[in-house]
Order: sequence, then structure tokens, then C-alpha cells
Amino acid sequence: MNLLSLSWAYLRADPLNTFLNLLLLTLGMGTIVVLLLFNQQLEDRLSSDSEGIDLIVGAKGSSLQLVLSSIYHADAPIGNIPLSEVKELIQHEMVKMAIPLRLGNNYQGYRIVGTTFAYPLHYKAIVDKGRLWEKTLEVTLGAEVAQNIGLEVGTHFFGSYGLITGGPVHDSHEYTISGILKPTGTVIDRLILTNLETVWKVHEVQHSLEYPHEETIDQTKRELTALLIQYKSPLAAISLPQLINNKGVLQAVSPADETTRLLKLVGFGIDTLRAFGILLIITATLGMFIALYHALKERRYDLAIMRTLGASKARLLWQLLFEGILMAMLGTLLGILLGHVITEILGQWLSQAQQLHITGWTYVTQEYTLVGLALLIGSLSALFPALQAFHTDIAKTLSHG
Repeated sequence: MNLLSLSWAYLRADPLNTFLNLLLLTLGMGTIVVLLLFNQQLEDRLSSDSEGIDLIVGAKGSSLQLVLSSIYHADAPIGNIPLSEVKELIQHEMVKMAIPLRLGNNYQGYRIVGTTFAYPLHYKAIVDKGRLWEKTLEVTLGAEVAQNIGLEVGTHFFGSYGLITGGPVHDSHEYTISGILKPTGTVIDRLILTNLETVWKVHEVQHSLEYPHEETIDQTKRELTALLIQYKSPLAAISLPQLINNKGVLQAVSPADETTRLLKLVGFGIDTLRAFGILLIITATLGMFIALYHALKERRYDLAIMRTLGASKARLLWQLLFEGILMAMLGTLLGILLGHVITEILGQWLSQAQQLHITGWTYVTQEYTLVGLALLIGSLSALFPALQAFHTDIAKTLSHG
């Protein structure tokens, strides 16, 4: 028999121990793989969503909440800011690009965002079907929105007040889908885009319903939720935030700083889970060592017979080493597969929750390191039993039976 068939036969001879050791190693490796995939995709997504945005201007409050609500659309806005307060800022000589955002409505949980054409242009969004919005109450769907709600160009729908499903329906204003964007891999995929006038119009009607005694709406009091700014020069990073923060109702936040802070917060939880995965791997390594050590005691007579039949000491050494490596490789491969499956399930759940897009059908280069780790684990767990097999005294073992 060759090394593979003989090692497999020995592993099958004690199925319970083999199963438990494989289970521990699979769970440990699976945990590490999930964390690797999640962390890599999270960093990539946060980076792609905030790329090219140097500053966010919004209402005073939590700076992290402002970044989450304005760039990642994963939190509720702090509040709105008067359009009149930022008009001069949009035209400021240090500002290369200024993208206004106005939130407040949704359709089936997907946010309807009032903005300008600069927003899809910034994310390099290309129209797949139809065209970008041109008139009030025309909207353009992100690729993920179109896929999940199944609406096509030319169809109509009514939005709801607020940013989550279940708010009052604006049945007096019917939106028309003018186009659908191609996937970009950014936050824009899960947004419904329209012009600022659309959101203002809907909210002015809401305002008139809440305050029926006010006969007219003062258009000079129109508001934005946030303003996304790109600097014209590095010098702007020094003077522009200070200029904005000196205004009473505005705050300026660097998305890079807040994203780093967010990753640190998330990283603490990831490090904790990674430590748990490493603990499972160490436990599995000790389990394999104990299993191989006890198996060696039971196989001493078999190994001695193999020596009398012509097997060399090196053959016995490699037999035990290969058995440990085989078990470690099986556990690692099963763990990698389990990690990808769990990540895909989590990704589907997050997609339904309209949060980050995570998939299990990708890989990270660190997974190759896990295969090397499996070789090391298998070798270490089998090394001592293998050395004992190498030094087996044939005559003494056969005489004891």
C-alpha cells in the first residue's frame, strides 16, 4: 500500500477521533477565512465609496454618523443644512467639486437621493438602460435596486416618507423610472437617484400637509442633507474645514479620518474572532497530536511487522508525518470551503438588509498562507510520534506481542 491509502485506512480506523479533530480544525480555519474575506471586502468597499471625497459638510452632531449617512448610506442623517449657507461654498475657489445630497424618502427601503449629475459621474456610473433623470419626479435606479425590486424603465411607483420601509406613502407624487445604471461596485448601486427639485417638491407637500395654515412655501429655506467636497489643492485641507466649522450650523468632516476610526472599531471585533479561530486551530493541533500519539502505541506491533517485511525507518517516519499532514490538509480545505459558504450566506443576508455587498465567491491571497499553515500543523502534530516510530525497537516490540 502507498502512503496515501495506508494513512487513509488508519484515519478511518478511528472515525470518532478523526471526525472531532477535523471538526475543530475546520471550524478554526473557517472562522479565519470568514474574517479574511469580510475584512478585505469591507476595506475595499469603504475605500471605493469614499474615494475622491475629501470633505463632508453637514449639520452639527456626530461626525461618524455624518460619514455613514452621507457616503455609505448606512445610518440616519443628523439633520439638514440650509441651502443658503452652502451656496458660496459650492463656488469657493478651493473647491474642485461639490456634490449636494438631499435625503428623506425611500422605496422598499432603498433611499431616494436628490443630487446632481456630478454624483453618478463621480462613481463612474454608466447607464445600462434608458437615461439619467431629466425632469422632476424622474429617477434612475442603481443596479442592485433594479435587480432586487424588479422594476423596468418607464414604470411608475410611489415613494415613502423616511429612510426605512413602512413610512407614509407619498401617493400624490408618482415617480417614473427613466433609466437603470450598470453595476459599479459602490454605494450608488443601492440608491435611487433623482434631482434635488424632486425631493424638495415632495417635502414641500409634506410640509404643507403638516402646517396647513402656511399658505406658501419659502423656497429660500430649502435644505440639503450634506455636501460632498473634493479639494482643488492640498492647501484647502488646512483652511477650508476651519472656515466651515466657524459657521454656526455647519460642520466639516474628513471621511478618511472617520473611516479609519470605523475600521478600528470593527477591527477590535474582528481581532477577537480571529483569536477565537486561532484557539480552535491550536486545540485541533493538540488533538491531532494526542490522537497520533495514542495511535502509535496501538500500532507499535504493526509498525514492527512492517519493518520485518522490509519497510525502512524513513518509511515509518514519513507514514506518521503524512498521516498528520493529510488530516491537517483535509481540515484546512474543508475550513476554507466552509468559510466561503458562510461568507456568501452573510452576504445574501446583508444584501437583503440593503447594507454592504459581501460575497463568498472570491478569494484573498492570505488563503494560500492557510495551506502552508496546514502543512506546518500536520508536521508538528505528527513529529514526535513519527520520531518514536523511527526509533522503534523491532525485537523488543515483537517479543511483547
